[in-house]
Amino acid sequence: MQLANGRAYLASFIISMLLMTVGLWLAVTHITTPLGTVLMISFLAGVAVIIQGYFILHMDISHAQVWHTVAMVLFLPLFVVTIGLTAWMFHGLYQRTMIMPPAASSMAHMSPMSH
Repeated sequence: MQLANGRAYLASFIISMLLMTVGLWLAVTHITTPLGTVLMISFLAGVAVIIQGYFILHMDISHAQVWHTVAMVLFLPLFVVTIGLTAWMFHGLYQRTMIMPPAASSMAHMSPMSH
């Protein structure tokens, strides 16, 4: 059973490239807050996953695809929780390990020859 043809792959590729270009533009231009940028890029990534699922895997809400759709609905929250917990863990590690003491931060601005 072939899941997708050449047109579906091309359409999925073009739409995904457009979404990634918009995400890159958001990241480079800094037009929103950092949290806003992360949320917008996450939204664009979610749309890209849905587009690829529809065009390449032909996932929809038809009766023939109901179990594939149920599997995706059960998988997505687990995926989001896994990514969210990983981001939370790395944020906590960064907060605990990358803090410079006040004396070191004031010395970082001095040139090596001025000591």
